[in-house]
Amino acid sequence: MATPDAKLGIPWWIYVGTYAGDGSKGIYLFQMKTSENPDIPEFVTMTALGLVAETLNPSFLVVDPKRRLLFSVNEIDAGAVSAFAIGATGKLLGLGQRPSMGARPCHVALDGQGKYLAVANHGGSVAVLPIAADGKLGEASDVLRHPAGGQVRGVTFSPDARFVFACDAGLDRVMAYRFDRGKLVPHDPAFASLKPRAGPRHLVFAPGGRFAYVINELDSTVTAFAHDARAGTLKNLQTLSTLPGYYDGPNRAAELAVHPGGKYLYASNCGHNSVVLFSIDPAKGTLTYIEDQSTYGTMPVHFGLDTPGKHLAVANRQSGSIHIPRAPESGRVKPGGQTVKLPSAACAVFVAPPPTGA
Repeated sequence: MATPDAKLGIPWWIYVGTYAGDGSKGIYLFQMKTSENPDIPEFVTMTALGLVAETLNPSFLVVDPKRRLLFSVNEIDAGAVSAFAIGATGKLLGLGQRPSMGARPCHVALDGQGKYLAVANHGGSVAVLPIAADGKLGEASDVLRHPAGGQVRGVTFSPDARFVFACDAGLDRVMAYRFDRGKLVPHDPAFASLKPRAGPRHLVFAPGGRFAYVINELDSTVTAFAHDARAGTLKNLQTLSTLPGYYDGPNRAAELAVHPGGKYLYASNCGHNSVVLFSIDPAKGTLTYIEDQSTYGTMPVHFGLDTPGKHLAVANRQSGSIHIPRAPESGRVKPGGQTVKLPSAACAVFVAPPPTGA
């Protein structure tokens, strides 16, 4: 798939999942176009293309760019996951829905080949759904329920898809499972522990897979791990606050992402309402806090990062807005030119449109 070039002003699509209420009805599409002025290539304009799929509480989205498929959770008590094909105009064609096999699914992840979708159910379980050649979801191939008190907030495949890691905010653990053709097998060791009341939410790997990072929602920290790919283990290296030292107000950490270049990590704060920048030590994997930048809205529950790592799309749920900061090669987050309104915005992901004439 072609990647937009900021200097040429070629657009990106941004899909935004929402919670029901305040007028939102599902998944919305925006077109982000960068400035054609070579002196300020990272500045953007946003055009709303409207509702592209009506579905209930699509609060987290994931895209298979190779097959142009989009999957969303339906964060409801009954629990469901929906599949869509991405059309030439950006509209989503529904491919059906399957039960998530647990209450309030809140996160999904694709394996490296796009054959399986792992689902985190906030109610305390992890499920796997196979993906057919036509993009449709099959019945769950496996479901594992966590011990009493479990609250699964995020699920991630290892880079080689031999393992699945599930962040459980109720147990303060990152659970580890061996993954084999749609089946989850408890690993040994079965988990990596976080501090009590940390509330692990999401896990991401740095390029190369040697290091992994977990955002801890309840105590507003990020934890760095060394990852042994062969053994499928995580070794705790460091835990840092996501908040600047001057702030002592209420906060919950929400999302994190590693810059494609592998030098920086971003994290969002709901309360302080910021995106925070950390540098990554390339040899040790440890983090150094650099600075924070306002999200120009409240409750930034999620942000997406484009493939070159030049822009973020921040979903401010409470204020109902999408803010587009730019992230130059220095990694430092700077205002990008526009904030657009969208009630109950919950998740924003970038997709490259098909080449002209495709």
